[in-house]
Amino acid sequence: MTTNDSQTLDPKTPVPAAPEADEGKQKLSERFNIRAIMPVLGFVVILGFFAIATGGSILTPKNLTLMLSGSYVLMIASVGVFMIMTMGCLDFSQGSMLGVTCIVVCTLSKYNVVLAIVGGIVAGGCIGAINAYFHVRRQIPSFIVTMCMMFLLRGVCAYLTTDAPAAAASYMTDFNQLPFMLGCVVVVLLIVFFLYRFTALGSNLKAIGAGEKAARFAGVNVNRTKVLVYVAAGCITGFAAFLSAIRNGSVTSTAGNMLETQILIALVLGGMPISGGAKARFSNVVMGVLSYEVLQKGLVMMGFTTEIQQLIMGVVFLIVVALFSDRDSIAVIK
Repeated sequence: MTTNDSQTLDPKTPVPAAPEADEGKQKLSERFNIRAIMPVLGFVVILGFFAIATGGSILTPKNLTLMLSGSYVLMIASVGVFMIMTMGCLDFSQGSMLGVTCIVVCTLSKYNVVLAIVGGIVAGGCIGAINAYFHVRRQIPSFIVTMCMMFLLRGVCAYLTTDAPAAAASYMTDFNQLPFMLGCVVVVLLIVFFLYRFTALGSNLKAIGAGEKAARFAGVNVNRTKVLVYVAAGCITGFAAFLSAIRNGSVTSTAGNMLETQILIALVLGGMPISGGAKARFSNVVMGVLSYEVLQKGLVMMGFTTEIQQLIMGVVFLIVVALFSDRDSIAVIK
């Protein structure tokens, strides 16, 4: 055996990386960095466009306050759906759930405000537990379970408000103050952010979203985590119903209508990958909801009709989904 042959066959000899591999890693790194800053850039572009299109009217303190007040319920409800989507699942029942839990809040508010809050949270948690049972125990895909629940709860909400809207106690509107409402939103965001970032919850959700089988081998109790997250998301929506009752003072059959669509669009605008997994970031919630509120308010101020607004929202949604979809690792929604 010649010296050249021994060098060729020596296992200790380092093998140079293929140029194609280096180029692929570089492109992947660049793409990751772009994905990380895209939601912020998108928010800046949307805000800048409407600032110019409305002659700066959208940046007045009054309009900024209106946008902020309109984001309370959406921001809180999006937190629960964010955790569900991180697992690679979906929840289309959030809007109808908000309507039913808001009826519970309004009814119990006539006795005690604490009872109203607890009742809304418990009602939302029970609905989330039902979703979890059929998805986890009966192995039905999440989007099918939650869509069925959406229609069921929409019927319940319409039935309970057939004769008249469910009105909250008169004192409830006294809580409709910026410090209180904003404080509630900040507290919820901080609690969930802490649990997501500094506990095993965040890594477990991302592991499930990346692959349930691999997550089980890594020691994650997938079924228990899914149940807890669906129940927690329901509880969070129940608390959002409390803020909705404060803001509106009553509940009609259309309460929470299209909320699930608004949440989905907002999270996607914030850079949330549809398939969940490791690329989900908690900042997707905040940036997405803010971008959605600016987009919606800007379209209204420009005088577009509801139909045109929905058309533009749909186009924007498709574009953003195309940009943030990871076609190399995308999986069927669980």
